[in-house]
Amino acid sequence: MSELSPLFKPQNKPQDKPSSTSKTLWIKNPQAVFTGNDLDAAGGIVVQGSKIVELVGAGQAPVTPIDETEDASQLVMLPGLINTHHHFYQTLTRAWAPVVNQPLFPWLKTLYPVWAKLTPNALSLACDVALAELLLSGCTTTTDHHYLFPTGMEDAIDVQVDSVKRMGMRALLTRGSMSLGEDEGGLPPRHTVQSGDAILKDSQRLINTYHERGEGAWMQIALAPCSPFSVTREIMADSAQLAKDEDVRLHTHLAETLDEEDFCLKMFGMRTVDYLESVGWLSDRTWLAHGIHFNEDEIRRLGAAGTGITHCPVSNMRLASGMCPTLELIEAGSPIGLGVDGSASNDASNMMYEARQALYLQRLKYGAAKITPELILGWATKGSASLIGRSDIGEIAVGKQADLAFFKLDELRFSGSHDPISALLLCGADKAEQVMIGGKWRVKEGQIIGLDTQTLMARHRAVAAQLVS
Repeated sequence: MSELSPLFKPQNKPQDKPSSTSKTLWIKNPQAVFTGNDLDAAGGIVVQGSKIVELVGAGQAPVTPIDETEDASQLVMLPGLINTHHHFYQTLTRAWAPVVNQPLFPWLKTLYPVWAKLTPNALSLACDVALAELLLSGCTTTTDHHYLFPTGMEDAIDVQVDSVKRMGMRALLTRGSMSLGEDEGGLPPRHTVQSGDAILKDSQRLINTYHERGEGAWMQIALAPCSPFSVTREIMADSAQLAKDEDVRLHTHLAETLDEEDFCLKMFGMRTVDYLESVGWLSDRTWLAHGIHFNEDEIRRLGAAGTGITHCPVSNMRLASGMCPTLELIEAGSPIGLGVDGSASNDASNMMYEARQALYLQRLKYGAAKITPELILGWATKGSASLIGRSDIGEIAVGKQADLAFFKLDELRFSGSHDPISALLLCGADKAEQVMIGGKWRVKEGQIIGLDTQTLMARHRAVAAQLVS
């Protein structure tokens, strides 16, 4: 990874954890604030160390002694956005002509041979680009679902860990897997799959090496067999048992397309949720990407189990997969969060863009009155936090981590707007002015601190061109 070091200033070397100042900072009088709850922070917040220690009401001054003040009068303040489904490596295959107009299954079969050429250097650059784009959109915590481990890529998750640490973000990295090759009735080619023993051994290693527990965790690990059409029943069941033994979370794709439903009926003799239950996954430890094609009984069962769903609106529209029944799932008891999905089916890594598309897509299903900007921002923050088992992030409140995103409404697109919170989505805010993670500034004046973005893009573009050549 040494060849990447010039992209970052010394304070962001991979071995370093972001540190926060012990000084007390008053982020004063924001133009508007979305707290993700009913608390009043109109006068701003006070941050000490990595946490929020006081909310200041409208027209009030802090009770806490203040060392520094940050004027936020031109900024809209949100909890840091949380991305709950992604594939970082896919930033290398955005808008690739052969798959632009394909649905999921042919899209995957066309891309698998390209992705199989992935190298550690290419993955590192892809991760840096995905994380930088997320960070600039106001995202402070992200997940990633990496399931591709061809020869030479056995340490792919370690590569991702280094990238996350360089960027100074929080992450829940999921150790994905594919074990059902096309010669056994699965979708992926044989040279992209691993044995169950190799998958479980590496999963255990990653948990032991990287998984942090408790409030303020920066790096966590979850287990994530890719999908019913790319893994065996055995690896699904064994992963569920390991996750239970180690108290980590489970993630997979489910009910994304009707093709997947047909596959499960043919291969396993059951529908997707029945299959999920048969391998020990129907629980509140699990969150699922997409969750589109459920019937009423399946929604009831998912809700009763507390199984979460990541809504990925852009990917679902891009691949013409369908629309997640979010409100029915919420009513049944399933938490809902947002995810950008892979950058080969989005083709972006921007959480504010994702939130805007969620607003509009869900209004087609449920109407304007039920799908509000505040509801969607709640999915992108507190809702997403609940999917990944975090109660210390996702809202602005005393004792929560100081993970914050700030947006400026000074561009032409916002001229004439009146409600700042609504304007973020309705007028299309897509780039944060400032971002704080754990009390430490990571974005200032719309730029990631310490990152040479132009050099990163040049290297990333060169590797992307080579990959598809």
